[in-house]
Amino acid sequence: MRRLSFLTTMIATAAVLPLTVAAVPARASTPADVTRAAPTFAVIGDLPYSTTDLASLPGWIDDINAADPQFTLHLGDIKSGSTRCDTAYFQAIRQQFDAFTGPLVYTPGDNEWTDCHRTAAGAYNPIERLATIRKIFFDQPGVTLGQHPIAVNSQANRGLPENVSFARDDISFAALHVVGSNNDLLPWDGIGHTATTYLQRQEQKRRMSATIDEMNATFANATARSNRAVVLFMQADMFDPTYTPTPADISAFTPLVRNLVKAAHAFPGETYLLNGDSHAYNSDHPLAAGSVWLDRYQVKGSADTLQRITLDGSSSANLDYLKATVNPEGAEHVLGFERVPYSTPAS
Repeated sequence: MRRLSFLTTMIATAAVLPLTVAAVPARASTPADVTRAAPTFAVIGDLPYSTTDLASLPGWIDDINAADPQFTLHLGDIKSGSTRCDTAYFQAIRQQFDAFTGPLVYTPGDNEWTDCHRTAAGAYNPIERLATIRKIFFDQPGVTLGQHPIAVNSQANRGLPENVSFARDDISFAALHVVGSNNDLLPWDGIGHTATTYLQRQEQKRRMSATIDEMNATFANATARSNRAVVLFMQADMFDPTYTPTPADISAFTPLVRNLVKAAHAFPGETYLLNGDSHAYNSDHPLAAGSVWLDRYQVKGSADTLQRITLDGSSSANLDYLKATVNPEGAEHVLGFERVPYSTPAS
């Protein structure tokens, strides 16, 4: 396959290794169902992580293309944090992304820029790698990736072309550039920094401010349009249930979480938060009344209608992709979710 051959060549050149399911409520079939299937979209993330994943990626994209979702979301981390952040690798992944027949919306993860200071990742300056990611993947601001792209609202005028929003099927969507490693406030020790640098703090502050503005605008627009739901997607797992975080692990997320609680609580529809980062499928309500996360982020109030879903990723990313189905008016929930196995496992 030509795409796979290209990847193999690029890897050699660059010397790199580079879901409980929320059930869809049953309903009786009608004649309209025969001719008009419910709208769907696909969600992936934290892949490819290895040379094996990379070899299997063309087949996984073919599976998603065959399912013909309205669009696909990639939640970031297009490589392992311990493999090199070389430009040639990024270009190879971009070529793969161009194989999606439908629109593809990609939001960056920490592995492709924040963590690139690590020796194993090439000891790069992360801010320089972020600029490279934007140049390669967001070269046409306001337009998605994929062979049949769609127009989206972009924060390119604020220097963040990756932060985009759009609406489909009475649902508002927003890509939020929020990543692990405490949103890039962990020290770049791989290039000799034992503490967070001034440039790090300034970049993070600017990006978080813009991201909060985009999120709030998405909720405001959804309310004005009487949308049924808001879907936010990002790389970072701000509510990782696998460990007890220290304030230094999650401090950068605090302003976003506090604004999210206010916005989701006020919004009359449902809110969905899709994230990668922690790699194990999980569906929960981390900001509902009584949640420990309200205390950890020192939040007043709650967002009981917010459902969070974490994708399978890393070593589990080769198992399946997440299929989201827009349920009809009157269903218990706006979206139903299903983990769809790939037809060909990682080779």
